[in-house]
Amino acid sequence: MDNCFHRVICIVVFVIVTVHTSGQGFLKANRKNIVNEKGQPVLLRSMGLGGWLLQEGYMFHLGNIGTQYRIRESIADVVGEERTKQFYEMWLTNHTTKADIDSLAAWGFNSIRLPLHYNLFTLPVEKEPVTGQQTWLEKGFAITDSVLNWCRSNEMYLILDMHATPGGQGNDLNISDRDAGKPSLWESEANRQKLIALWAQLAKRYANEPWIGGYDIINEPNWGFEDSTDKRGTKEKKNVPLRQLLVDVTNTIRAVDTKHLIIIEGNGFGNNYNGIFPLWDNNLVLSFHKYGNFNYKANIQNFLNFRDAYNIPVWLGESGENSNTWFTECISLVEENGIGWAWWPGKKMGINNPMEIKVPEGYDQLLNYWKGKGAKPDSATAWKTLQQLLSYVKVQNNIIHRDVLDAMFRQVQVNTTLPFTKHIIGKGTTLLPAVEFDLGKQGRAYYDKDSASYHFTPNVHTQGNRGYTFRNDGVDIQRNDAGMCVFSIEDGEWLQYTIQAKVAGKYQIGFKTAAENEAGELSLQVNEKWLVNNLTLPVTGNRLNYTTTWVKNIVLPAGETRLKILACKGGFNLQSIAFVKE
Repeated sequence: MDNCFHRVICIVVFVIVTVHTSGQGFLKANRKNIVNEKGQPVLLRSMGLGGWLLQEGYMFHLGNIGTQYRIRESIADVVGEERTKQFYEMWLTNHTTKADIDSLAAWGFNSIRLPLHYNLFTLPVEKEPVTGQQTWLEKGFAITDSVLNWCRSNEMYLILDMHATPGGQGNDLNISDRDAGKPSLWESEANRQKLIALWAQLAKRYANEPWIGGYDIINEPNWGFEDSTDKRGTKEKKNVPLRQLLVDVTNTIRAVDTKHLIIIEGNGFGNNYNGIFPLWDNNLVLSFHKYGNFNYKANIQNFLNFRDAYNIPVWLGESGENSNTWFTECISLVEENGIGWAWWPGKKMGINNPMEIKVPEGYDQLLNYWKGKGAKPDSATAWKTLQQLLSYVKVQNNIIHRDVLDAMFRQVQVNTTLPFTKHIIGKGTTLLPAVEFDLGKQGRAYYDKDSASYHFTPNVHTQGNRGYTFRNDGVDIQRNDAGMCVFSIEDGEWLQYTIQAKVAGKYQIGFKTAAENEAGELSLQVNEKWLVNNLTLPVTGNRLNYTTTWVKNIVLPAGETRLKILACKGGFNLQSIAFVKE
């Protein structure tokens, strides 16, 4: 992490901590706000630790397998049951550690949302030795204790999120590791009683722990109670079974714990609150989830109305999985309306989270076999790949995406830009990679016509970053045999770079580009003055066949200089910018 970025993040962390978590103690609902024991509003900025206690296939390029129990079966198929047990023990040990929580605290998060899988705490109903009784497993409680200790040492709140309920809470099987061949949470009284009993155990254990921020009772219910064809639960008008279970769990918790917030989620993945009101407890928080729609106030107005009508705090309990532009806009929207948030997830294989898990060697062979497109790897080869994955999930081996963190914190507060890294222009030839444009908002550090994905908005088909590599900004970045480049450049798009020239004077500047069919054109701005206009870029016949186009007599001052490269006519790839002192 370069020094200028680290200084800014530290400043942001200081502001967050002093403004929003000073005066510790139990969180509680005070009319429309979450407050601490001194009555000071607390804006929860949380990270959800997805993929750890509950694996979802998409996080590991296993979307075709989906649920954790099927991922486990697939691993056992290639390495055997004993090594599979060993794999999952090491997964729980390696994936998230104190170092992860320390890092998240340093980056600006003041709370953690911990997704729980019920099977780490108790047996499935069908495996109980005595029907109707509950067997308790120490593993889940011990892990939760550890995370609580890590949070406490960082003065962060820990929110317990029941992500996988007994039987599973919906038709989206992956988020709850649900086996559709068995009764769901809603089809089994035994499953419901197990969930209630588990919350009683958790509440009893943590009743007097102030760094537990709250209990998120059921993550993202998605079930058609009245209409079984309503697979997402978005059309349900009454939600009677959901409301009753929320009330029952609340009563069970309150029998042993009267201090902690209880967080409720509606049907339809947390957003359908039909029939859930009136409220039944004076220390509730209403959670909603937001993905892939426009960041307009109209798209959260329903929840603002609930807050006003029922005098209840509202929390964006889960969001993410988009571009940096979308992240900044979404967080700005909710914070401007006094709403905290929880992002999802902290790490996975992919660029749109703070931490990226690298893909192990040989992983493609496993994926191809599991997809039915390749031969089964031998056990030794598969085990070697899985062991490397166990190493790569550790935070010290993750790729840290500074651009994501900058978008989530600094860019929410200010419009200024920062260098992605230091670019010192000295003697000889200096190369500036095109992908190292400045950190900052869309329209400040760069402009891209398609900067975010709105996949849940009808008839809107944007993608954001089409290359899904290196950075999570709207700019399209591609990695191929020729290296990394900015590609899919459209007319009017631009990139800004901050450089440091050691010596003032005239420079030659070269633009390394490739264009398949038509010549592109670019213009160059230096410190807000256009010095090159409509420079023609040659057709190279192949997007991997690069050539450098030079311009002379470009005067650069000593010290910091900002360059803007504008695509007057797009259709070319830009790999690098070269500087040579004349």
